[in-house]
Amino acid sequence: MNMRWHKATVHFLLFVALLMAGQVASAQNLKIGVVNIGRLLEEAPQAKAAMKALSDEFAPRQRDIQNQIKQLQDLEERLRRDMAVMGESERRDSERQLRDGQRDISRNQEEFLEDYNLRRNEELGSLQHSLMQEVQAYARQGNFDLIVGDGVLFASDAVDVTAQVLAGLEASFQAASENTGN
Repeated sequence: MNMRWHKATVHFLLFVALLMAGQVASAQNLKIGVVNIGRLLEEAPQAKAAMKALSDEFAPRQRDIQNQIKQLQDLEERLRRDMAVMGESERRDSERQLRDGQRDISRNQEEFLEDYNLRRNEELGSLQHSLMQEVQAYARQGNFDLIVGDGVLFASDAVDVTAQVLAGLEASFQAASENTGN
């Protein structure tokens, strides 16, 4: 619900900004573009290279975990197969070894996922930063006034109504402060 409210608010503010920019549009023609950020993140060669590097970085740990799982499956199969002929202490030791192995694998998988997600988020942050710089450079070079994606990615001074909205917010705040006696 909160995410819906946030998206609705962003869309409403974008709509208000475009309406207010309509006043500027009467004086000049606006050049507006749209960028699909999801597509950039999927198709940009930088994104593909970053994901390959990430995969290469974590492949050895992933193979180690897969080997641990295979060894544990072999131990489990041997325990199941030989349980009838095992002594009591040998069976208990094998069961304890199996439980310890399961805990180790679970912990290793959790650590792997945590480390992988942390690195992936670092790479995505860096990639998003470079994509944003590219979009802004393209917008400036192409003389765009506004570039939108999931939000505003670039806005020229011609469509920037931040100062006017801020003035309205300050006036509302002052009025509310005066009404409450603060």
